[in-house]
Amino acid sequence: MLTKADDYPIHQAPVPIAYATTDRNFYDRYFFNGYPQDAAEVNGDGHFACAFGVYPGHNIMDAAFCVIVDGVQKNVHASKVMHMERMDTQVGPIRVEIVEPLQVLRVVVEDNEHGISANLTFTGRTQALEEPRFISRVGPRTVLDYTRLTQNGEWEGWIEVQGKRIEVTSPRYRGTRDRSWGIRPVGAADSQPVAPPPEPQFYWLWCPLNFDDRISLYHINSDRQGHAWNTNGVVCPVGGEPVEYAQCSSDVTFKPGTRHAARATLTLNGEDGDTTITLEPHYTFYMQGLGYVGSDWGHGHFKGENALGYDEIVLADAPALSFEHLHIQAFSSATMTTPDGKVRKGQGVFEQLIIGAHDPSGFADMLDGAK
Repeated sequence: MLTKADDYPIHQAPVPIAYATTDRNFYDRYFFNGYPQDAAEVNGDGHFACAFGVYPGHNIMDAAFCVIVDGVQKNVHASKVMHMERMDTQVGPIRVEIVEPLQVLRVVVEDNEHGISANLTFTGRTQALEEPRFISRVGPRTVLDYTRLTQNGEWEGWIEVQGKRIEVTSPRYRGTRDRSWGIRPVGAADSQPVAPPPEPQFYWLWCPLNFDDRISLYHINSDRQGHAWNTNGVVCPVGGEPVEYAQCSSDVTFKPGTRHAARATLTLNGEDGDTTITLEPHYTFYMQGLGYVGSDWGHGHFKGENALGYDEIVLADAPALSFEHLHIQAFSSATMTTPDGKVRKGQGVFEQLIIGAHDPSGFADMLDGAK
């Protein structure tokens, strides 16, 4: 099965590009977010996000675009059968364009029945950063095996939301984009889980931040006991080279009755001393709108030859401990203090997904909240 991608010198195996691997869960994915630097002052108005996924083993491509207006997160979903053409990066009205690889990308949402459209161009403030490879196994089975790049940048363009126009201008609008590819659970659940069935557990924090003269990135995956099986910290000056911190940690205080952070401190341990970053969350973006946990538009699910959907989340009314609302990105103010005593102010998102027990946080069950 030859496709358009086969005319590009990008092959990694002696088969057409249409055939990714023998694993049905192979995926290839884009994520974007953008926010005004003063988003806390305008209650998140104009915060947007986009996701775009390719699932060769399922022959499906899907996408979502979300924007917050007047305290409501408005989510447009699209899905299609991709007929093995991975280069046609448009699903319904949502399109991703590569303008300059690893530097400039464009997100377009064409006019549609739900009244949300956009034309947005992302330009990297620093180079794209490769995160450590993520590999996780449950017993003998590999459930995660993927690579991700992350890049912070600025946005230019516009969004139309049901008659309201939002001008997206640089440097007011900053944000993050990532690309990941490999193996993770997508589509319908496995018909035969590994034996014996494991207790669900996942602890994930991810925090890309923008400061005027630099960016930072932190993430951690840990087990029930709090032992990190993947973690990393990076600080990269604008126009400079990244500095990685193999030793890093996070201290999170949760809002009572929830699994969402009230505040947090990140610590990056360097040879010349520690860099600390304190986070003050302001409002919540729900990843459910992009097809993550609990969504009716889950990644790689068959919705028909071409499908378009829409839903809304009223931010003030979303129950924090419902399963579909566990996975969030909290827009946060950030204060970085470097070993030389210099203090920088910035902002970004603090992503959180905590399922099941996590002893250091005091979580013992599937969905118990903080005391």
